[in-house]
Amino acid sequence: MGGKMIRQANVVTDRGSRYAVAGGPISGRAGVDAFLKTLKKDKKIAKATHNSWAVILSDEGPVKNDDGEAGAGAVILRMLEREGLTDCLVVVTRWYGGVHLGGDRFAHVVTCVRAFLALWHGQRQGANDA
Repeated sequence: MGGKMIRQANVVTDRGSRYAVAGGPISGRAGVDAFLKTLKKDKKIAKATHNSWAVILSDEGPVKNDDGEAGAGAVILRMLEREGLTDCLVVVTRWYGGVHLGGDRFAHVVTCVRAFLALWHGQRQGANDA
């Protein structure tokens, strides 16, 4: 299931921390690994403090990784479950700005996933209109 990677930089900035989001269709765990490898070819992404992600694989079920941002993968996964979105990986990237954000970081993860979903649905709608 090859597809276009959707990326949005600078979704949220708070107390020095910056957030971005990327995502797109994948196939299986190998697709997750390939997507992450491609994404991290961008040196800015590779050097980020956290690249938290989640996906619901049609053949394996839910898979997530917090990448050190405790609970972030679960937040992403819960939003994907609500959308009923399978085989679509979402990665929220955070560059730590030196100030702990506490629970606000979860609101920022939600904002990033919402931004991705808006782009995802917009892309799908555009494909249906073509």
